[in-house]
Amino acid sequence: MRLSVILSLLVLSSFSTVYGQNAYFKMGQQAFFDGDFKAAVTHLEKSCIIDSTNSSALWMLGYSYYHSENYKKSITAYTRVISLKPADASAYYYRARAKSYLAKDNQLSDADKEKYLLGAIVDFTKAISIDPNDTQNNTKCFQNRGIAYREYGEFKLQPGSRFYDKVRGINSLKASIADLQKVLSDDQTRQDISSLIELSKQRIADATARH
Repeated sequence: MRLSVILSLLVLSSFSTVYGQNAYFKMGQQAFFDGDFKAAVTHLEKSCIIDSTNSSALWMLGYSYYHSENYKKSITAYTRVISLKPADASAYYYRARAKSYLAKDNQLSDADKEKYLLGAIVDFTKAISIDPNDTQNNTKCFQNRGIAYREYGEFKLQPGSRFYDKVRGINSLKASIADLQKVLSDDQTRQDISSLIELSKQRIADATARH
């Protein structure tokens, strides 16, 4: 779902509950729409303490954390959104993106890296399944899931790692290629996607050739 559409839905949702809004929500909402995500976090955190069931406030808080590079808190906020609105595909999408970014942290243990990569793949898959006919949203999900599959494949093929698993690594790279091919079929000009596909194919060839 496009961000402009999501924002419109948030506005409509908030208008329907104007009476129950607290001042922190209103200030957080304004900061959010102004793109001042750090200020939005400050106000929306307080708003969510006052009203922990306001899914619009929680969604904006998760997005503001995400753009403030506080990915762990973004995951927590979107998890709360999902508990209130289990069919919110955008919440799964951004939770997946936050997990994907966390997985890039070189200070993570291998166990945590695997947890976040697999978590991102699961969330992208859920976002796709909620509305299979939302082509624009699903193209983004396929692209990002394809990248997550590729990163997981590379992770499982690290020589000497106790997490090394040749079969799972190759299968993950194949899944990455399948997802990225869907993106490329919609836009043949995507050289970035073509390059990722070729890299994955070469990585599979290298892993297969290794005894």
